[in-house]
Formats: sequence, structure tokens, C-alpha cells
Amino acid sequence: MTTTTTTSWLDSAHQSDWAKDPFFAETVELLRSVRDHDFDSLAELCDDDFGIVDLDQSGGSVMIRTRAEWEAWFHRLFSELDAAAASTDSEILDYQAIATADMGFSVVEFRQSLGMGELIANFDCVATIVWKRTEQGWKEARWHVSLLSTDLPDGFQAA
Repeated sequence: MTTTTTTSWLDSAHQSDWAKDPFFAETVELLRSVRDHDFDSLAELCDDDFGIVDLDQSGGSVMIRTRAEWEAWFHRLFSELDAAAASTDSEILDYQAIATADMGFSVVEFRQSLGMGELIANFDCVATIVWKRTEQGWKEARWHVSLLSTDLPDGFQAA
């Protein structure tokens, strides 16, 4: 597992004004799990019975319909990032959420960074997350992310 050596925004996100909002702690944990390539924590938080729409490395959309596809996607992604010695991090830019007794949703705008050596690319995204209450607590039931903009430094594509 790759971990970040410096304190990131996610590590201090509990101080945010959004900390009291529904699913914020869970959203931070989702992003932290991806940052740290922590498959087990990510899998524990996700039910994904409705599938997800994620971004591939080129910024295109990937439809993942089953739990088996979901697991294969994240195992492959984390392996590729580890093999490239790449680091990721996320900063939440805006957050809104509504919860009912058994379901809820959140919309999170975030900037995800991808570091390759000295080069750091930034991707501004917006994700809609559907949450459902289970016997084990709130679980992500649906994730749909869209890429809003990219900031790629010179030479990043070659790296």
C-alpha cells in the first residue's frame, strides 16, 4: 500500500465547515482510501449494488456494473499507480448532501492530484454519490463522477 508522507487536505478535513453535513466523513474516507490505495477500507464503505461510473486514466468514463468488475477495477488501478510510483490526493472544493431515514445523496466537487515524480497534474471533478443505510451503517450505493477540467504540466503525458 502506498501512503502519502505529508499531511494532505483530507487528513485535516474534519475541521471543515462540511464536517457536520451528512456523509461528509464517509466521503473523506472514500477519497482517503483511494489516495492510500487502501482497497479493504474502500470495499468496506462501498456497496455498489447499482454500479459506478468512474474516470479512466485518459479522463474518459468507465461504466462498472457489478461488484466483481468494481473489485477488478480498483485492484488494477492501485497496481498501476503503485507500479508507476504515482501518488494521488484530493481536496474537496464544495460539498452538499441530503439524508433521509434510509437513503441520501451527496454532491462533491473535488480536485484530484496525480503526482509522477516532480510532475503533478490536477483534475477538477464533480461526483454524485447515492448512499443507503445498511445494517453495517451508511454505504455508497452509486458513484458517478464527471471530469470538469484538467491542468497537466509540460511533460506529464510522457511520464
